[in-house]
Amino acid sequence: MMEGYPKQVSLKNGVKLVLRPMEAEDVQALLEFFRALPLEDRQFLKHDVCATDVIQERADRLDYESVLPILAVTEAGRIVGDATLHVEQHGWSRHVGEIRCVVARDFQRTGIGTLLCRELFANAQQRGLDKIVAQMAEDQVGAQKVFQRLGFHKEAVLENHVTDLAGNKRNLILMSNHVDELWQQVENLYLQMDVSIEPLWG
Repeated sequence: MMEGYPKQVSLKNGVKLVLRPMEAEDVQALLEFFRALPLEDRQFLKHDVCATDVIQERADRLDYESVLPILAVTEAGRIVGDATLHVEQHGWSRHVGEIRCVVARDFQRTGIGTLLCRELFANAQQRGLDKIVAQMAEDQVGAQKVFQRLGFHKEAVLENHVTDLAGNKRNLILMSNHVDELWQQVENLYLQMDVSIEPLWG
């Protein structure tokens, strides 16, 4: 387990969650999480996350330096949020991270997405990254608004760049911002939230 984890989150509604990095034993719980998502929430995900082999490969290749997955888990062990920071270890984009975040429908609008992104922004700062990007289909208006609230700006539109689960081609939106600006914005949001986060030492 990475230093500082797991962490316990107490939400405004009294629900307690644990934030921690994904472990190899999380395959089944992750599959249940992704398979429970409505089609509209997963049709634009980059990979077929409902396929066992996709999640198993993710578990087999766990490398927090290249891909850091932070999960939000209930006291009953149910995964309700999954956010990942993807970083190239070499090459001309090694100063850039890519973020992806998915939250269970019944836990949306609770601040979980913001808290997960806050964890990843902090990690990006520790790594010395300069910039974070987020990719989404142009149709995902709600996701764009969420990332705008976090401090991201639209940088580019790539036409017919992605194919959804139904085989339809969609435009891809690329959003980005500097890490320090994103951290400041997410901290401002965090201070407005009625939540608490503390280390959970077992």
